[in-house]
Amino acid sequence: MIFRWKAVLMFAFMVILTSGCAGKTEINDLGLVMAVGLDKGKEEGTIQVTAQVARPADARGQTGAPSGQTGEPIWSSTATGDSIFTAIRHLGKHSSRRIYWAHNFVIVINEDLAKEGIADILDFFTRNHQLRMRTLVVVTPDPASKLVSTITGLEVVPGQAIKDLFQYSSITMAAPKTEMIDLQSAYLSDSTHPVLARLSLEEHGISNKKPTAKANIKQIELVGTGVFKNDKLIGTIGPEDTKGLLFFLENVKSGAVAAQCPSNPDKFMTVELRYQKFDATPTYKDNQVGFDVKLKSSVQVVEAGCPFSLKDRQQVKELETQIEENLKGKIEKIVHLAQKEYKVDFLELGKVFNNRFPAEWKKIVPNWEDEFTKAKISVEADVQIKSSVLLYQPTQSGKKNEGY
Repeated sequence: MIFRWKAVLMFAFMVILTSGCAGKTEINDLGLVMAVGLDKGKEEGTIQVTAQVARPADARGQTGAPSGQTGEPIWSSTATGDSIFTAIRHLGKHSSRRIYWAHNFVIVINEDLAKEGIADILDFFTRNHQLRMRTLVVVTPDPASKLVSTITGLEVVPGQAIKDLFQYSSITMAAPKTEMIDLQSAYLSDSTHPVLARLSLEEHGISNKKPTAKANIKQIELVGTGVFKNDKLIGTIGPEDTKGLLFFLENVKSGAVAAQCPSNPDKFMTVELRYQKFDATPTYKDNQVGFDVKLKSSVQVVEAGCPFSLKDRQQVKELETQIEENLKGKIEKIVHLAQKEYKVDFLELGKVFNNRFPAEWKKIVPNWEDEFTKAKISVEADVQIKSSVLLYQPTQSGKKNEGY
């Protein structure tokens, strides 16, 4: 009897140990998607999906491909269907591996498709249990299939290259960093409308094997912002105007601003934004919505095309005033675009108002778009030059001859 119980317990123990392998999938059976591109299909009402799949053995940067390998770090393929899901299933007809989305870096949407609406795209990728909500979402004027299939930059996997572009987007200030969770939040919001970064293929790269005076290798570049009303793309904002937008949406860490030399208007200086404090304070008086927008920034002189010293307070004040007008102008420009041109709140000001005046917000939220376009928004900028990095005196030639 004791032996029989021991046998039963041993059998149960073995079942517990082996049950973890049930339904297992070998990694060699998976096609790990690094980026996905979405375009309109050739036939009306269809969508084209391009999956960029990593080839792990060839993504190590090998210059010569061993037997059975191509030397290409990615494998890209397209399929078309009536929906994203059916298109992905069609990918399986010619893919020897099961498409797996958990490692996807970015979703690239062509602007023609985005103009028709991205609600179905948002619904599919938020339902997909494999997809991470931290996946980047961008739009492009180029074919998305081409952008996700082009090997550019320092990374051998294009999806990785696109992701890494956004590591320093808070410094370049060329495009917002929007992840799937941000897109879904803005879409479901009762006031905020989504914005997505714009990417395009631009000729910047120079061949090392055939150097030329002109760049002829296309690189993926951040080129501004796509503005949505609900789920439809309604316009774009260039990189220069995007700088004003990012103060509202992100914690801007740095940026470059050029200004005329106080002593010589024909020459220029460049300062770097170092520490920013940005506030949009809502007001509500006589049933009028308003916002007092204030930016305080400490800057450093990083390039002087003319003699300049922090000891000359008059020069310092003139330079600070120029930079203040520059930054104020960028913020006022993006406010104008939001209120008067696109007439949608992509600045998240409705969220700010709700936090300060929740009771009043309940009354005006049904007509927020109208209230937003009529809101009085004042802008102030306060800039202080804290240092000139390592140089406190102007850089001057040590030569005494006039010709130097």
